[in-house]
Amino acid sequence: MTFSTNPPPAPDAPSVSFEFFPPTDAEAERALWASVARLAPLGPRFVSVTYGADGSTRDRTHAAVTRIAAETLLTAVPHLTCVGARSEDIQAIARRYWQAGVRQLVALRGDPPAGASHFDAVAGGFRHAAELVKALKDVADFDISVAGYPETHPEAASAAADITHLKAKCEAGASRVITQFFFEPDTFLRFRDRCVAAGIRAPVVPGILPVTRLPQLERFARRCGASVPAWLRTRFQGLDDDPVTRQMIAASLAIELVTRLEREGVQHFHFYTLNRAELSYAICHALGLRPAAAAPVVARPEAALGAPA
Repeated sequence: MTFSTNPPPAPDAPSVSFEFFPPTDAEAERALWASVARLAPLGPRFVSVTYGADGSTRDRTHAAVTRIAAETLLTAVPHLTCVGARSEDIQAIARRYWQAGVRQLVALRGDPPAGASHFDAVAGGFRHAAELVKALKDVADFDISVAGYPETHPEAASAAADITHLKAKCEAGASRVITQFFFEPDTFLRFRDRCVAAGIRAPVVPGILPVTRLPQLERFARRCGASVPAWLRTRFQGLDDDPVTRQMIAASLAIELVTRLEREGVQHFHFYTLNRAELSYAICHALGLRPAAAAPVVARPEAALGAPA
């Protein structure tokens, strides 16, 4: 089995990146690797691997990152959070990543553990993402992405306070802001304007969630404070038992969104793939990204995933 390396995008096409989550079983692992194989030829700037909402997937995140780095020529970027670990432990993980050749990270505060209503740092742990970013930059000169919330983080005191906190993350050393998902172009554009007005100079990258199942989308939105417009709910009404039509509508809506943002000067899109390639691939195609006609390949050895950090 082979994986394409990352060829350059088509002239004038935007750059993209993809987010995956670590698999929990053999079937999920097959789905992950099928998605990696499908999307790699589009030449993403990087692919990131999540850490789990409560920091519970650290070992599986490391295994997935290690395998992507070893078996493809993609740039694999692990997530790190403040959840459930002391600062020195997180810095030790980062140090091992650097020694293994990882140069990029996604730094997040992380969500409260299941059943908790708010985040509490463990003794000796980081209280928020700005502290985490600074500590990671103290370990090594990582390229660090952080999260931004176009509709305001659900725990923020206000939209202004949320922007102030985002600026602190950037001043601590973050290289870019990747936003939470949204569905109205103006939601992102207003947020980008607020970032510029606040003096945030890091590029703001829109996070795109192509999803076909409305109940799943509603759950995601409640968790992160994103809104689901009434018109979007209407588009999916009556299609509970029609996955083909749902997929067509989801692709159409996401293509409308990204093409509008591209006209507004957006040159990098980050896709929350949910370990499924079809919709992300279709949207990238609409943006002008094409696999190289003769992309070089690298063989995937049948090897162990590597020891967790």
